Amino acid sequence: MADADTARAKEYRAEVPMRSEPFFLKGSNNLDWGLKNRLANIFDPESGRTVMLAFDHGYFLGPTSGLERIDLSIVPIIAHADTLMLTRGILRSSIPPTYTGGIVLRASGGPSILKELSDEEIAVSIDEAIRLNVAAMAVQVFIGGENETKSIHNLTRLVDLGNRYGIATLGVTAVGKEMVRDAKYMRLATRICAELGATYVKTYYVEDGFETVAAGCPVPIVIAGGKKLPEAEALQLAHDAVQKGAAGVDMGRNIFQSEDPSAMIQAVRKVVHEDFEPRDAYDFFLDLKKGKPAKARRTG
Repeated sequence: MADADTARAKEYRAEVPMRSEPFFLKGSNNLDWGLKNRLANIFDPESGRTVMLAFDHGYFLGPTSGLERIDLSIVPIIAHADTLMLTRGILRSSIPPTYTGGIVLRASGGPSILKELSDEEIAVSIDEAIRLNVAAMAVQVFIGGENETKSIHNLTRLVDLGNRYGIATLGVTAVGKEMVRDAKYMRLATRICAELGATYVKTYYVEDGFETVAAGCPVPIVIAGGKKLPEAEALQLAHDAVQKGAAGVDMGRNIFQSEDPSAMIQAVRKVVHEDFEPRDAYDFFLDLKKGKPAKARRTG
């Protein structure tokens, strides 16, 4: 049988070299294809940033304010999140399987708010993470805490398992009441997580010197929203963090405890993905809250 290719011109284009473009995320170029693909379900490939919606608080706090009914408070706004950070129990019981964003699974746990929080263990098997099709596993790391070594071993065990199966590991830097939340501590905690193999790191924003925290960490950093702030202040926090090197935010209470969670997460997206100034994002929030068409972005 004649070669079917003889009927048409061949397009080998030998004069055009095959391009090999670097992956868009900091420190991720040498990862496997599957792991990069999962990271692209967490971070937006165009902006290189993420808006993570965190509502895993119940794993030690129980039904905290705003999370009494996940089906009523969270599910209506998940379409606006790049990825969800949650527990396997809530994922199975409450999140529609039609959600196509990345899933970041809380993989450590143990004590409740009534006990010493730093005494955590790995609470999810790698088989379970694969079964749930997660993009990343999150583990709490207590640098300077009473159970620092155990939490570091939890991190390294998850890194080994995640790398074996192409699942990212998120190192979450916990800050105890006795620890100072300053750039020096954040540089230490984030760098340790990165050095030990975390694919990306979640930490807190500090006003003085955060750019050194981001520069000193060779993998992406996302910022925890922390305690509930007025909406304008939370948008300022998100803006300052990404402008000083953060690859996005992982907000919970500042979204689901907002006066209008849907409007708030959309305003946060404007800051993170479109570099909106905080005042413009707050105006956007107010317009959505009032049911008005969003105003044009200010210039100058």
